[in-house]
Amino acid sequence: MKRIDAIIRPEKLQPTIKALRQVGVSGFTVIPVQGRGQQKDAVGVYRGHVYDINLHPKIKLEIVVSDNYIQPTIRAIIQAAQTGKTGDGKIFVYDILEAYNIRTGDVDETIDELNQKREDK
Repeated sequence: MKRIDAIIRPEKLQPTIKALRQVGVSGFTVIPVQGRGQQKDAVGVYRGHVYDINLHPKIKLEIVVSDNYIQPTIRAIIQAAQTGKTGDGKIFVYDILEAYNIRTGDVDETIDELNQKREDK
């Protein structure tokens, strides 16, 4: 299993969710985040004072998939979230050693089971 973290523009969340569903990914976590990369700072004015806005609002998607779903998932994210401009975001892929179901305490193999059901279709 792998965890894919995608940092995307907030306005690209709905198209990305739609693209993920089209490739069979239905489970994910959405987290509003702020970050700094190569995107230029914005300038704000508050009560007559000018200040730099050096953190940009983004959305972080955390997705766990079996190894054979890594590339389709990454392609779907890029296709849906890419604008070609600085600030589109990043994708990171991590190994998942184990997952546990909190309710039962059992090792959670549902990710692999769900992916197997998709392959059987």
